[in-house]
Amino acid sequence: MSFFFLAQLLFPKQFSYIFPWNYSRFSMKWLSGNTVFELLFPRLCSCCGNRLLQSESCICSYCIFHFPKTHYHLLPDNPVEEIFWGRVKLKSATAFLFFSKGSQYQKLIHQLKYQRGTDVGRILGQHLGSDLSNSRRFFNIDYIIPVPLHPNKEKKRGYNQSLIIAEGMSLSMRKPILDGNLYRKLENPTQTRKNRFQRWKNVEGIFDVRNATELKLKHVLLIDDVITTGSTLEAACHPLVQAGAEVSIATIGHVS
Repeated sequence: MSFFFLAQLLFPKQFSYIFPWNYSRFSMKWLSGNTVFELLFPRLCSCCGNRLLQSESCICSYCIFHFPKTHYHLLPDNPVEEIFWGRVKLKSATAFLFFSKGSQYQKLIHQLKYQRGTDVGRILGQHLGSDLSNSRRFFNIDYIIPVPLHPNKEKKRGYNQSLIIAEGMSLSMRKPILDGNLYRKLENPTQTRKNRFQRWKNVEGIFDVRNATELKLKHVLLIDDVITTGSTLEAACHPLVQAGAEVSIATIGHVS
């Protein structure tokens, strides 16, 4: 029960003098439906933890406004592209946000990967896709391709976080997702706590494509959550390039 509604019940004359409009209808409407639920279980920003406004979803406007954007999508030869020099031929590469260890923005990806925060992934994907739509370097994308998980890992997690991001990007970029052609043929151990060389060896030869004809002469946008050394993305690029595709890369985070 709201403070105003309680005051109206206890002091009806005084209340009507202070608030001359028909407040009873307003207060009951205010207390009805989802509002009561939100009073008891408020929706909180997945980034800062503050209460969300009714018009906000998952991430508050303040946190969105202060996204630590890289703006790499506007910069040729940016630090993400430099990672792949001499390793695999790419048309363009970018990352949406700078990630520093323990930052509130890094926690968003942790929620997406390990806490079933799929709404977070879609919203981040929509914002990334919106930025790429304003870059000439990403205009002529034919397909958005999420980096696949091995079926065993996807079954355990319940979803592929890269596909969730791709779904958000598809909405804002109005580009189709091509899921299932690129696949992970080997189940490799996690990349966590491995050095650069160990990461590269861990993912060597683990990806392949099912239908090379579908990819030939297409410009595909390969999506992953975070780029660190680029080993997984490099391994995923090779079969796409061999199939005759032109490959660009986009991730949510760049860990430098």
